Amino acid sequence: MPLYLGVMSGTSLDGLDIALIEQEQHTRLLATLYRPMPDRLRSELLALCASGADELARAAMAEQQWVELAAAAINELLQQQNLTPQQIRAIGSHGQTVRHEPARGFTIQIGNPALLAELTAIGVVADFRRRDVAAGGQGAPLVPAFHQALFGDSARHIAVLNVGGFSNLSLLSPGQDVLGFDSGPGNILLDAWIQHCQGLAYDRDGAWAASGRVHPELLNRLLSDPFFATQGPKSTGRELFNLAWLLGHLQALPPLAAEDVQATLVELTVRSIVGALRSAQGRTDALLVCGGGAHNACLMQRLSELLADTEVSSTAAQGVDPDWVEAMAFAWLAHCALEGIPGNRPSVTGAKGLRILGAIYPA
Repeated sequence: MPLYLGVMSGTSLDGLDIALIEQEQHTRLLATLYRPMPDRLRSELLALCASGADELARAAMAEQQWVELAAAAINELLQQQNLTPQQIRAIGSHGQTVRHEPARGFTIQIGNPALLAELTAIGVVADFRRRDVAAGGQGAPLVPAFHQALFGDSARHIAVLNVGGFSNLSLLSPGQDVLGFDSGPGNILLDAWIQHCQGLAYDRDGAWAASGRVHPELLNRLLSDPFFATQGPKSTGRELFNLAWLLGHLQALPPLAAEDVQATLVELTVRSIVGALRSAQGRTDALLVCGGGAHNACLMQRLSELLADTEVSSTAAQGVDPDWVEAMAFAWLAHCALEGIPGNRPSVTGAKGLRILGAIYPA
């Protein structure tokens, strides 16, 4: 049975997700492991998302630490499962995004796959996004093809929503090409605001947001950003949506209660998702939510309220734990690379055509 590992480290920078899958006709999740991101490494990776002094050397050192963390987690998972490196066909490593600017022709994920192969004795497939960007695409999102393989339905119109640092949608309609795009912020602003105000990493279960009230004027200001008026293919990142962007809008308003800002940010995430979904897919029978946002009760409730004619649930309703879908996707993309199967979808990214994604680093 072909076994693959997927390593995912998202824009939230909370930690590494490691997923072990079996890939035959269908994808089956066998085991998982989560490794929190050390505070110093998280701070350095966050700093690398903007220009700074000696950033090339700092990036090289940070990716070495990232790989050491990933390799230790992979080796621990293999021990837990009584597996040897030789039993794993490949690791699909997303790496850590530090810059994403496809309009300028580049996207950068650090993660030194050569070192990861050396430390694990397993072949690594990495650098998935740049081939799509080279072909004129956005390089993101890349998960819609996997969502289609995992959740596609011959009768129903399905949307899969991943709410990580940013939100992206995969639109799966019977007999049609999969569509997908980033809809805007997911947890990125929610996490940044609660850290700014309370020093906490995230708003557990959306409880702080639920204690506040949406501020209509702030919401309208945030939604006026030109990104929300554009149609897919499109992607975004910290280069646009960040704490400075939020503070700039807040400076134009009288002081607001911090919890009201948090409530408004949840509403921003939900409204941007719902607006993009309705614009791109007239009928949606079911919305399946994965990523950290699936645990935000406030966010999930608002999605259900605004999509009253759609069945809204986490991917757990389909037997897939919402926390591990993205790590599974990059394990699957490693399988595609080794089998010569295109991993992108031009209907999603806007690339000139189908492309085999990823660079291969043998064990």
